[in-house]
Amino acid sequence: MIEFRFVVGDLARTSFAYSPLQEAVYSLRCWCDPARYPHQRPWLRRLGPVFRQQDTELLTALIAPSLWIPDFLTPRPDRPRPAFAEQLRALGRTPPHVLVSDFTAAYATHPLPPVVRRGLTDPAAFLARVVDALAAYWRDCLAPDWWPRVQTVLESDLAHRGKVLAEAGAGGLFASLDPRLTWNGEVLTLVKKFDRHPWPEADIEIGGRGLVLIPTMFALGAHTNIDPVLPPLLCYPARGRATISETPPPATGEALTRLLGAPRARLLHLLREPASTTELAHRLSVTPGAVSQHLSVLYDAGLLTRTRSGRSVRYVRSELGERLCG
Repeated sequence: MIEFRFVVGDLARTSFAYSPLQEAVYSLRCWCDPARYPHQRPWLRRLGPVFRQQDTELLTALIAPSLWIPDFLTPRPDRPRPAFAEQLRALGRTPPHVLVSDFTAAYATHPLPPVVRRGLTDPAAFLARVVDALAAYWRDCLAPDWWPRVQTVLESDLAHRGKVLAEAGAGGLFASLDPRLTWNGEVLTLVKKFDRHPWPEADIEIGGRGLVLIPTMFALGAHTNIDPVLPPLLCYPARGRATISETPPPATGEALTRLLGAPRARLLHLLREPASTTELAHRLSVTPGAVSQHLSVLYDAGLLTRTRSGRSVRYVRSELGERLCG
């Protein structure tokens, strides 16, 4: 059982974020245990040849047999939408002694693999190798197509959780993240039932530090850091993570296709969840300019609404668009 203890003001400091670095590191679990993440299998098949050209000895050793990961590899995001490059630069500043303690904790019930055991004899050089390996893995395997799809899912999750919080309050929000979470107004309790790899029990004082809630594609349930002394965070399964395996859907509904044309009908069906022009272009494998033209027509016709999120504009079906799709 893990308990997060809140004091006055802590709930107001609770926030959401997602982490490209965390998702990159967590994705390595797929290569270690593919059966655990069936929705990622199409990507594993596609990326397999490129992945095998990476520093696979090291990358797969970052994941312990229990699927635990050294905490320094998944630091708490310092803002809602950090860039992978800036997170990697921060990772490169990790004190060398932290590598020793974090790998020891992650491999607590298993022997360290040879590449890690050798590396920890010179932690600074080993950290540089870890950073280089992750940079190459991101550049070659994840950034071109995989991350834009994942980012779409994570953005949609944040939009949904914000709506749940507005409509159901903190209790409804926490319950929506994982049915094993309970909230009594002061303590958020996570009971780890029937877990394949039981997490250490912890009693975590938020104590004015704020709790960050992080959606991920690679969790079967909510979890937190191995070390309860670190700044508090709670990772939870992202809503809609299985859609990562989808190919662009065909335009369905013959009448809707005749009315709008296949490209606009397909876009309208995709926009059951908010998405940006760039995200839709990646999903459909077309140019952002082509998507933008169709979005403008659908928006002007009243079939979409739009809101600004940071530097991007996100579209979603309006009430009229929902009825038309129905």
